[in-house]
Amino acid sequence: MAQQFKDFYHALIHALRNLLPIIVVVAAFQALLLREWPEGGLSMAAGLLIVAVGVAMFLQGLELSIFPVGKRLANQFARRGSMPLLMLFGFAIGFSAVVAEPALIAVAEQAALISEGRIDALTLRLIVATSVGLVMALGVFRIILGHPLHWYMIVGYVLVVVVTFFAPEEIVGLAYDSGGVTTNIVTVPLIAALGIGLAASIRGRNPLIDGFGLVALAVMVPMISVQLYGILVYADPDVANAAALALVEDDAQAPSGLLVLILDLFGMLRDVLPIILVILFFQLVVLRRPLASPVKVGAGFVLVIVGLYAFVVGLKLGLFPIGQSMAEQLVTFDSWLWVYLFAFCIGFATTMAEPALIAVGQQAEEAAAGKIQGNVIRILVALGVAIGITIGVHRIITGDSIHYYIIGGYVLVILLTALAPRYIVALAFDLGGVTTSEVTVPLVTALGIGLASQIEGRSVLIDGFGLIAFASIFPIVTVMVYAILMERVAQRGGKTT
Repeated sequence: MAQQFKDFYHALIHALRNLLPIIVVVAAFQALLLREWPEGGLSMAAGLLIVAVGVAMFLQGLELSIFPVGKRLANQFARRGSMPLLMLFGFAIGFSAVVAEPALIAVAEQAALISEGRIDALTLRLIVATSVGLVMALGVFRIILGHPLHWYMIVGYVLVVVVTFFAPEEIVGLAYDSGGVTTNIVTVPLIAALGIGLAASIRGRNPLIDGFGLVALAVMVPMISVQLYGILVYADPDVANAAALALVEDDAQAPSGLLVLILDLFGMLRDVLPIILVILFFQLVVLRRPLASPVKVGAGFVLVIVGLYAFVVGLKLGLFPIGQSMAEQLVTFDSWLWVYLFAFCIGFATTMAEPALIAVGQQAEEAAAGKIQGNVIRILVALGVAIGITIGVHRIITGDSIHYYIIGGYVLVILLTALAPRYIVALAFDLGGVTTSEVTVPLVTALGIGLASQIEGRSVLIDGFGLIAFASIFPIVTVMVYAILMERVAQRGGKTT
């Protein structure tokens, strides 16, 4: 028991450390530029603390239950060497991990609220989760057969661009954001470990070239499926394009009353139930083996559910209001410079502290055997996120169509994919998917919604979403450009010696 409390303490410190960059940036702008305490500041501070506690409980629960059981299942299926079984397990893990993703839950609820129910939150989550499940099965298939990832990515993003051209503008930003929120501190290590472990266990496969890429596919495919969903949802021309905004503040109070608490906890149980059922099914029915520590695993599942509940309450009290409050305050200045600067600082600071990025950077450094430095990767990705969010904010301010930005961004990515050295392609795409965590996604989403609601002539549904998409595109660009330049420098150095 003492060890569990110690682990929870470390998880809490870890969560508070992830929130620290946001607190520093917001405090600096409040103290040096705005020079006023934000309205509801104490409620926001309490919300941030609840977010930290919720994330710590959630992660502690994962470490006690889902992670150890899931890893044992993956190892046992890999030893069996059955492709259909591995693909089925990949689909089940991908679906169940994403359908309970806190950031996806938050974005889906915001989309349903802003679209006045036109977009159904549960349907959106099921579409994204199914897409990721299919991606995991496809990724397992690719690794086993040794297919080059860049062909999958080029064909996939050509499809993304084509679908974007036909998709209604109300769904484009949301679709790209939905792809970006599928990967975080929970899903990234699990997906990356499955890919790298599978590549390492197959003769002739390179963990760096073949093992990475599952995260990239998990980001790409939901962009296509959600846009197709949007084409169906918005096929009726009689419905107004721009939905009225129901401000988050209307629903931003902590639940009150024992009945509401119980109902919300049952809602969280519904969210986590798929991954629990998947793990128990494969463990007890497919492998026919009992759980190693059923009491410990059960306690872990309880912590996951309660942690998710605390996280969502903290979002409504803390991160959502902070993003909207900063947007409302910064747009009152005569110059847009401060909005751009805030977006850049938030993007860079939060990404440098992103735990999933640190984990992937370390795995890449080990797999690359000296070709890649983890710290350099972190700086490049943070710079890409900062640039991406700044460009996304610029799009909201100018009111430009997101179609041109997204299509242009991915055309650039496709060209760089053809030019970049093969060893960096899979890693670069994966790095584009690890920049959006359960902390940064709600804040960035609230910033976009806040700006769109404050600028005259902007639609919250059309213009408010999309910042997460830009945060996912530009890290791919910065990492690939760096790899191309370093390869050219190495080639010139070789010629001169």
